[in-house]
Amino acid sequence: MDVLTWIIVGLVAGVLASFVMGGIGYGLIGDIIVGIVGAVLGGWLFSALGVAAPFGGLAGVIFVAFIGAVVLLVILRALRPRRAN
Repeated sequence: MDVLTWIIVGLVAGVLASFVMGGIGYGLIGDIIVGIVGAVLGGWLFSALGVAAPFGGLAGVIFVAFIGAVVLLVILRALRPRRAN
């Protein structure tokens, strides 16, 4: 994939993951980074589990990146210190 495709996949996956996790997102650049890191994490997870994306093409890449981004956001929220009320 070329760089523009990585950016688009990262943006879509990052924004979708932020909405699913109940957040407002991390801004344009932050969502792209979350999506790209999520794509790498999702690819590793799917490979480690021996699972394939349910569909092929760009939609499959976005799906894997979305799953990875959600996992990444869960990990980040677990590591974030709680605010005192």
